[in-house]
Amino acid sequence: MAIEKLFVPTFIELSKIYPVLDVRSPGEFSHAHIPGAYSLPLFTDEERKVVGTAYKQQGKQQAIKIGLKYFGVQMAGMIEQVEAIYASHTKGQPVDVVQRKTLLVHCWRGGMRSSGVAWLLDLYGFKVYILAGGYKFFRRWVFYQFEKEYTINVIGGYTGSGKTDVLQQLQQQGLCAIDLEAIAMHKGSAFGNLTMVKQPSQEMFENLLAIELDKVKSVVWIEDESQRIGDINLPMAFYLQKQKSPVYNLNVPFEERLTYIVEHYGRFEKEKLINAVIRIKKRLGGLETKTAINFLLEDDIKSAFAVLLKYYDKWYLKCIDQKANPASLTKPVECTTVDAVANANAIIKTAEK
Repeated sequence: MAIEKLFVPTFIELSKIYPVLDVRSPGEFSHAHIPGAYSLPLFTDEERKVVGTAYKQQGKQQAIKIGLKYFGVQMAGMIEQVEAIYASHTKGQPVDVVQRKTLLVHCWRGGMRSSGVAWLLDLYGFKVYILAGGYKFFRRWVFYQFEKEYTINVIGGYTGSGKTDVLQQLQQQGLCAIDLEAIAMHKGSAFGNLTMVKQPSQEMFENLLAIELDKVKSVVWIEDESQRIGDINLPMAFYLQKQKSPVYNLNVPFEERLTYIVEHYGRFEKEKLINAVIRIKKRLGGLETKTAINFLLEDDIKSAFAVLLKYYDKWYLKCIDQKANPASLTKPVECTTVDAVANANAIIKTAEK
């Protein structure tokens, strides 16, 4: 079977069905990769350095000779690994998909590493496609997604309005929605990483977001985020589009929001909550910081979060003022409580007017 090269859009489309094998080194893959890809390194990180140095200092042929010494001893094991990956990936898929034995392979530039692995897999009997230009071209495609024009609707509202719950409810109702906080693995505030889940690298976040944006066909709903989510930055071109998009602002009473916040964050360890308060000490102010911490030490969680919620309300108002034409962009959605279903339906009705 002939080995064919595919450009990124077609490669991404086929990746929805067939497994993607990333043959770059473990370190390259760990830093960032095409979402859903499997790591199948041709070389270890150290071997990659040796081959790369040989290529620069002694030329392509010498690099190939060294690479073959590493590659040769692992051919059988690599075949077995790929068979296991393919069986797992295609489990439950239609028989014709399973029988096609199709694989997608890429390295950094679509050169020697992907060609070598593709040759082996083709020889064994798989139908193999190589990503033209490799991961490097995929990254170009990623940046292009952020430059495209989108019709964006933003879910706004003060902290504790249940914006993420509403976004997820819109998804369940079949609307296109992207949960930026879920991709960034952070809730977007000083309390956003209390679960201590490690955030993806900036590059990996961009890859994940680009794949989601590629699915957008009409209007896309997102939550009103600042440009920074934890350690992650929203791509500037996409962020600026968001800033100029209509905001459907959930107007939920303070006490309802406070109850919601206490239910969701009050269960965390006292030490973690205090450390989160200390992280915003400079903006919160010395007196408010001391007051909030004292409430936490006295196990008065509700009073502590009341102090913090007032601070976040002021911060959100400041962010609204920084938008282009904020008054004309804001569409109020009156809500009596934090109820994902009711508030999602209220947003949809407001958007249809």
